[in-house]
Formats: sequence, C-alpha cells, structure tokens
Amino acid sequence: MKSLLFTLFYFLCSAAFAQNDYFMLVGTYTSGTSHGVYVYDFNTSNADARITDSVKIANPSYLAISPNKKFVYAVSEAADAKNKGGSIASFSFNNITGALNLLNQQPSNGNNPCYVSADKSGRWVIAGNYSSGTLAVLPVFKNGFLDAPITTIQHTGQSVKADRQKSPHVHSTVLSPDNKFLFVPDLGIDKVMIYRFDKRSGALTAAAQPFVSAKPGAGPRHFDFHPNKKYAYLVEELTGTVAAYRYHSKTGELSLIQNISTVPANFTAFAGSADIHVSPDGKYLYASNRGESNTIAIFSIDKKSGLLSSVGHQSTMGKTPRNFNFDPTGNFLLVANQNSDEIVIFKIDKKTGLLTDTGKRIGVSKPVCIKWIRKG
Repeated sequence: MKSLLFTLFYFLCSAAFAQNDYFMLVGTYTSGTSHGVYVYDFNTSNADARITDSVKIANPSYLAISPNKKFVYAVSEAADAKNKGGSIASFSFNNITGALNLLNQQPSNGNNPCYVSADKSGRWVIAGNYSSGTLAVLPVFKNGFLDAPITTIQHTGQSVKADRQKSPHVHSTVLSPDNKFLFVPDLGIDKVMIYRFDKRSGALTAAAQPFVSAKPGAGPRHFDFHPNKKYAYLVEELTGTVAAYRYHSKTGELSLIQNISTVPANFTAFAGSADIHVSPDGKYLYASNRGESNTIAIFSIDKKSGLLSSVGHQSTMGKTPRNFNFDPTGNFLLVANQNSDEIVIFKIDKKTGLLTDTGKRIGVSKPVCIKWIRKG
C-alpha cells in the first residue's frame, strides 16, 4: 500500500513539474549567423533551456502565438521600392515536440513589418509596417494558413525630429484585453492611433477617440495593459520615457496621467527605449533601454492610481536589449540582447521588483523577440 501511495505521489509530482515546463520561441535578425526562429525547451523551475527546433525565414523580428497555441506567426522584415516588401509567415506548432512547420506566407502590405499580433478569436492577425507607416489585417483559416490582407490602413503625417520622423512609422499593433480596440503607436507622427476592431469582419474603424498625441519628438513604440485593465503604458523611444494612461474600456479612450523617464537623471545620451511590460502580478513595470544605456528600467505601480515610481535600473549584461519578456511563472525576466548575441536570464524579486543575474545565458545570434507556449 505504501509503495502504491509513493508511486502515485511521485507520478503527481512529476506531472505537476512537467506542467510547469514551456517552450520558448525566439525571433531573430538574420543578418548575423541566425537563420530564423528558434525553439527552446525551457524549465521554469531552474531556467534551464535546450534547443528543440529552428526554422529558416528572413528577419523574423517579431512573433505572435495563436489563442489555441497551435500556430505561430512571424514577421519577415523586408522592404522593396513599392512599399510592399514585407510578409507575414504562419507556422504550425507541435506543443509536444516543439517542432515548427512553415504553412505559408502572405504580404504585410508594407515595408519592414516589425510587429504582429493575433486576435483572441483566432481568425485574424494584424501586422504593423514600420517603414511604410501601414498596418494590415490578415484572415486566418482554421488550418492556420493565412489569407491575403483584407484591410490596409496608411498613416500620414510627420513630427519634429527630422532624422526619424519625416513620415509615419507604425511600431506595434496591440489589441485591448476585450479584443474590441486596436492601439497602434506610431513613432513617426507621435501618436497612438485607436481603432475599433470588428472580430467578425476584421474591419478597423476610427474609435470615438481616434488617437492620443505624445509629446512632440517622443516617438511612441510599444504599449502594454495593466492586468486590472484600468491602465495602459507606452514606451517612447526617442525621449526615453514612459507615458501612463488611464484606460476607459467601454470607449477605448486613453487619459494621460503621467510621463516618467526610463533613465537616471544624470544620463544624457540617447536612451533608445524599446520594449515595455507590466509584471503578471501588476505590481511592477519594466522598460528596456538600448543606445548607450543597455538597461532595464524598473518602476513600481501604485495599485490605486496607476502612477509609476522609479525603483532602479538594471544592466542587461549585454548590448541592445530590443525585447524582453517574463517567463510564464513570473519568476524570471529574459532579455534579448540583440548586439551581444545572447539572452540573459534574471531572477525577479517579487517583493521589490529588482532583478538579479542568474548567470545563465542562451547563445543565439541577434535575438529580438521572446514568446512562450505551454508544453502538452
């Protein structure tokens, strides 16, 4: 009887441990030795990782995962003279083996797509094209294959920094938690465009508040919602700042409540802020800085007001942290250091929000995006 109970206990513990394991998918730039998307078996208990698969595709600099976790979408960041050089690829994903298989590719209807998102119905993906300042909605068939875009929107305008803001530059396409609104930070025109999204038709129409303006020269880039859905946060690349907003979910409106720097007061070089994420518990916000900084800015979030307070700045132990992400347990923060060719893994202190280098590294050429899929 004791032997039987021990066997049952061991089985349950083993199953629980297995359920805590995930696949990590890494998008890269292929100008170095990388050839595309890489898949790793990641153990969330100790942050060990081993490669399980990779697929060849040019410059898959941003990835998205389908709601059912069966498909992976990747931008192929490219350009041509007709402003239609980019594409979006669809892959099937085996969540037992971690194998990726290319299904098809469709045009992104623009140059240099740098962001792709999947809506919660699983019927649409939305691509943001940086160089052409366009966004496109692509239908998804039930088998994961993509159809050609049915909606394309061209942004217009410019802003005050002539070297970066002569024309629109769509930098991300972020759906609201309820899948009803699309938020599109545009670095070139210093606006976050807001669209109402119809999940039945894939149509985009201007929301009641069609946009919110950033400070001139700010350069809106990436955008994230607080888990309580009351607040949203925008990282601004050119000024190295975060804009905090109160979010009105019924109308999709944003109300600015704060601007705060992502770099210390004595830092005067270009911050080159890149990515932004709220911790899964909603207590902290993190933002990456490239340029000469190469840091992660850490902020505490006031749960009543949504306001940010600086906690500190952590060196990324590498160069050009374009993207970072939490592991699914919220215990680790993984930073994709693009120009030092490795992912650095930090342990998160959930009481303070501070980061500690685990000493663990994942070597991969020009990593720029990290996503997760649960095994099994």
